[in-house]
Amino acid sequence: MRWRFAFAAARMSSNTLGSWRNDDDIIRRVLKTTQTIALVGASKNTDRASNHVMSTLQEMGYKVIPINPGLAKQNSILHGEKVYEDLKSVTKDYNVDMVDVFIRSENAGQFVDEAIEIGAKSVWLQLGVVDEEAGKRAEAAGLMVVMNTCPLMDAPRLGIDGPDSKL
Repeated sequence: MRWRFAFAAARMSSNTLGSWRNDDDIIRRVLKTTQTIALVGASKNTDRASNHVMSTLQEMGYKVIPINPGLAKQNSILHGEKVYEDLKSVTKDYNVDMVDVFIRSENAGQFVDEAIEIGAKSVWLQLGVVDEEAGKRAEAAGLMVVMNTCPLMDAPRLGIDGPDSKL
């Protein structure tokens, strides 16, 4: 699948994407305390990384809510979940712990700001997605921030197989 090659390429070039440094303690806390994830940029295309990441996070025990305005207008269901138009509409039905962003870096800040507005506990900017200013805004608002990596890479690396069910 194409997404595997994208993971490898983005990981190799991560040093060229900015000076943001992730903290393993924060990554661990995000992955263990998160129950519900809003995945911005969800795709029905099975060749897209967001599609694979969504289904795998679900298999790990997370509730993953897809966000995609185009699919929402079609009343789409993705991996058994209703697709929502935006983060605000999700909050009518769910409390979002993490906002996972599969959007280009230049557009990521808008979703980080929305994550702050809806009271998310963390934002995770996927491989190749870097917006250090947005990350600083999120941290200043009390959110945990991870960027330019993928939970499917970090969870096994840190020995995490899903959310802490005791929460």
